[in-house]
Amino acid sequence: MCKVALLGNTESRNQSTVTEFIFTGFPRLQDGSLLYFFPLLFIYTFIIIGNLLIFSAVRLSTHLHNPMYNFISIFSFLEIWYTTATIPKMLSNLISEKKAISMMGCFLQMYFFHSLGNSGGILLTTMAIGAICNPLRYQMIMTPQPCTQLSAGSCIFGSLILLPEIVIFSTLPFCGPNQIHRLFCDLVPVLSLACTDTSMILIEDVIHAVTIIITFLIIALSYVRIVTVILRIPSSEGRQKAFSTCAGHLMVFLIFFGSVSLMYLRFSDTYPPVLGTAIALMFTVLAPFFNPIIYSLRNKDMNNAIKKLFCFQKVLNKSGS
Repeated sequence: MCKVALLGNTESRNQSTVTEFIFTGFPRLQDGSLLYFFPLLFIYTFIIIGNLLIFSAVRLSTHLHNPMYNFISIFSFLEIWYTTATIPKMLSNLISEKKAISMMGCFLQMYFFHSLGNSGGILLTTMAIGAICNPLRYQMIMTPQPCTQLSAGSCIFGSLILLPEIVIFSTLPFCGPNQIHRLFCDLVPVLSLACTDTSMILIEDVIHAVTIIITFLIIALSYVRIVTVILRIPSSEGRQKAFSTCAGHLMVFLIFFGSVSLMYLRFSDTYPPVLGTAIALMFTVLAPFFNPIIYSLRNKDMNNAIKKLFCFQKVLNKSGS
C-alpha cells in the first residue's frame, strides 16, 4: 500500500517536472548561430515593412478598393502576425545559449501560428472559389459588404477552429523528455512528448492531411481555370503579360503548399534534421518573404500606390515643418 502511494507520488512529481521545452533544431553559438541571425532579421524586417506597405497602400488608395486588392491587404495583415508568431522567437534562440520556450509560450505559439495560417489558407480558398465559380462576374458579385464578411469570417473561423485542440493540449501531462526537434512549437512534435496515450497523433495527421489536400485542390483548380481564361486571350502579348503575373503567384503557392504538404502529409515518418529544418523554413520564412515581392514589385498598380504613399508622406512632412 505504502509502495503504491510512493510510486504515485513519484509519478506525480515526474509529471510536474517539465516546465519548458528545448528546441534542438538550432545551431549552437559556438557553431556559428550568429551567422544565421542577421539574414533572418533582414528577412523578417522585409516581411513586416513589405506587408505594412501593401496593407496601407490598399487602404489609402481608392483605385485599389476592389475585391482582389482587399483580399490581398487582409492576407498581408495576416502574414505580419503569422511570421511574428515564430520568427522573433527563432531570432532569440539564435543568440541564446539555451534554446528554450515555456510550456504556456509553446501553446500560445502553436495557437497563433496555426490559427493565422488557417485564416490565410481559408482566405486564399475563398478567393479561389470565386475565381472558379464566377470569374467574369467576380467584380460585380464581390461588393465591399460580402468582401468584408468573407474576410472577417475567414479570420474568425481560422482563429476558433484550433482553440479546442490547444485547450486539450494544455491539459495533457508532460513528464519528459522535453526536446522538440523543430525550430518552433508544432502540434504533432509536442503531442508526442505527452506522458499519455498519443494515438491522437494519427487523428491529427488525418485532419491535417484532409484540410491540406482540400485547400490545395481548390486553389490548384482556380489556377487551372485562370490558365484556361488566359489561353483565350487573342493577343500573344496579352497572354504573355497575364502568364507573367500568374507565374509569380503560382511560384509562391507551390513553395508554401509544397513544403506544408511535405511536413504535414507525412510522406516520411522521420526526416533528417537538416531536411526537416529546410522544409519548415520554406513555409515559415521563404514563402512569406516572396509574398510582398509578388504582390508589389511585380504589380504595376500596387507599385504606383506605394510610390504615392511615399509622396503623400513627404507632403505631410513638409507641411508639418
